[in-house]
Amino acid sequence: MREQIDRLEEGQLVLTGGGEGVRVSAELATAFVAGDQLLISGDSLLHVPQYEAEMVSAAVESAQGAFSDLTQCSDDAISSFFRSFGSALTSTDVREQILAANAIDVADAQRRGRSTTRLEVTQKMLDDMVAGLDMWSEIGMRRDETVDMIHHAGWDIEVRRAPVGVVGFVFEGRPNVFADAAGVIRTGNAAVLRIGSDALGTAQAMMASAVIPALTAAGLPASSIVLIESRAHAAGWALFADRRLALAVARGSGPAVDQLGTIARSVGTPVSLHGTGGAWMIVPSTASPSWVEPAVAASLDRKVCNTLNVCCIERSAVDEVLPVIVRAVASAATEHDATGIIHGDEELRSLVTQSTAADHIRTEPLPESGLGHEFEWENDPELSIVLVDSIEHAVKLCNEHSPHFVVSVLTDEPELVERVYASAEAPFVGNGFTRWVDGQYALGQPELGLSNWQGGRLLGRGGVLSGSSVHTLRLLARFSDPTIRR
Repeated sequence: MREQIDRLEEGQLVLTGGGEGVRVSAELATAFVAGDQLLISGDSLLHVPQYEAEMVSAAVESAQGAFSDLTQCSDDAISSFFRSFGSALTSTDVREQILAANAIDVADAQRRGRSTTRLEVTQKMLDDMVAGLDMWSEIGMRRDETVDMIHHAGWDIEVRRAPVGVVGFVFEGRPNVFADAAGVIRTGNAAVLRIGSDALGTAQAMMASAVIPALTAAGLPASSIVLIESRAHAAGWALFADRRLALAVARGSGPAVDQLGTIARSVGTPVSLHGTGGAWMIVPSTASPSWVEPAVAASLDRKVCNTLNVCCIERSAVDEVLPVIVRAVASAATEHDATGIIHGDEELRSLVTQSTAADHIRTEPLPESGLGHEFEWENDPELSIVLVDSIEHAVKLCNEHSPHFVVSVLTDEPELVERVYASAEAPFVGNGFTRWVDGQYALGQPELGLSNWQGGRLLGRGGVLSGSSVHTLRLLARFSDPTIRR
C-alpha cells in the first residue's frame, strides 16, 4: 500500500533496495514539507519541492496534449516548422535578442566561476543551428511510413513507423541543443526540455523569439516543445521520474547523467544517456607521420565528448612517432595561445621532454583514476599517452579503461582497421581524427546525443540518437478472408 510522506526526521532510515538504506540528513529533514517528493537514486535521497514537481507535471501534461494533436498535423506542416525556426534564427532582430540574453547568462556564469566555453552563443553557432534545422526540413521522414509487409493466405500485416510520445530532455547549458532536440518533432513526437541553469535566460529568449513563433506559423500545437523554466536540479529529477515520458534523454557530465538515468529506469522509462566521453587513438608501428600529425591535431581542436583523450603508441615506433604527436599537441595548443598537457608514466614524460616541440608542452603523471579519466579542459589541450607492446595490447587497455565510445587506429591498412573494428568494444571506429563522430557532420542529421557502450551495446539503434531514431513500430493487420481462425 502506498502512503504519502508528510515529513522526514533526521536519522530516519529510507530503504534504497537490496536490504540497504540511507539516513535522512538534518538539512533534508528541515527542508522537506508535506507535498514534496523524495526520490531515490542509488544511495542518494533527492528532494523535489512541491512547486517544482507541479511545474514539471504541468509541462508534461501540456506536451501530452500536443502529442495527440500532432497526429492531425501534416508532414508538410512539420517541415514548415523547421523552415520557420531556421528562418527566425537568420533574423537580425531575433539574433540580437538571443545574443543579449546570452551575454547576461555568460556574465552571470563568469561571476560565479563557471565555465562558459559551451555556454556562449556565437554567430557561427546560430549558423550551425540554421543548417541543422534546414536538414530537418528537407528530410523525407514520414511518420506513417511502411517499413515491412508480411503476406499470409487471406490476410497481410503491415509494419509502420510511428511516434513514441513525449520525450524528456535534460542537457547542459548549451543553447544550440535546441535545434537538435527539435528533431523529435520530425517523427511526430513532443518534447519537454530542461536546460542547465547557466543557459536558462538564453533558452527563454530562443523560445519566445524563434520556437513558439515557428510552431504557430506552421500550425503546430504550441506545446509541441515545452521549456521547463526552472534553475533547480530538482526539476530535472522530477521530469525523469514522470512515468508519462516515452523516452528520457540526458546530456551532460557523467555522474549527473548516471543519476538521471537511474531515476528514469526506476519508473520504467527507457533512457538514452550521453555522459562520459573521451576518444582513444591507437598509433601502430607502421603509422606514417604524415597521417598521424594532422589526425592528432584535429582531434584536439576543442574539448567535447569526441575529443582525443588517450593515445596508445606501439612501443617499437615511439622514437619516430612520439615527436610527431608532441608537435601535433603543441600545434593544437598554440591555436588557443595555450599549453598542451601530456600525462604519462615516468618513461613517457622523459621522452616527451626530449622533443623539439616540448617548449609548448607540460608533462604530468597519469591521473590517480588512471586511463579511464576524462580530461575537461578549457584552452589547454590535455590527454594521456601510453606505450603499448602491440595493437592487441592497446585494444585490451581500451576495452578495460575507456568509456567504450570512440576508437581510431591511425593507418591506411584496411586489414588493420578491420582487426581493431572486430575487437574494440566501441560503437564508433575509424582510422583518422576522432572528431568525425557527430550526427550532423557525419550523417547529415542533427543529433540528440551520442551514446557510449559503458552500459552494454545498444539494442535496436546506433550510437547516434537523432530525431529520426525516435520512433516505434506498429502493426496493422488487413484481412481479405473473414473466416480465418487459429
